[in-house]
Amino acid sequence: MNWTTADLYDAHEQTVQICQPMFRSFGGRTKFCGPIATVRVYEDNVLVKQALETVPNGSVLVVDGGGSTRCALMGDNLAAIAVSRGLAGVIINGCVRDAAELSRMPIGILALASNPRKSVKQGKGERDVILGFGGVIWQPGHWVYADEDGILLSPQPLHQA
Repeated sequence: MNWTTADLYDAHEQTVQICQPMFRSFGGRTKFCGPIATVRVYEDNVLVKQALETVPNGSVLVVDGGGSTRCALMGDNLAAIAVSRGLAGVIINGCVRDAAELSRMPIGILALASNPRKSVKQGKGERDVILGFGGVIWQPGHWVYADEDGILLSPQPLHQA
């Protein structure tokens, strides 16, 4: 990947959004990009698992967990699904667990924090909806770019493959 979020911002500042710096990197990759797929849940990860099993290869799953830090929405088992399906990354407005294992997995994972408590399993939430957190709008099908400098969102891909 021959892009950086800083360079992409400089070249496209009129058309991109920059997410507030609120996430920590937990995955083995700190740089990733792809089209956005979305899930909105609250302390329930059933739809997160379903999305990981079905979104297209190369996608970035964006999970709005309402910013809850009371439980984890993804751990090593769900991350393994993402890796096996070729997802580029997962961004969670909430927590992960199994942080040591996640750091060794070849995928980008951003979350607010780590928490050992697992989520409930009720299947409540929504998929493929527009989300708003971090001062930006997460639109399914738009593109997200993440690296050590931050997270940038764009209506279309900005890099050369």
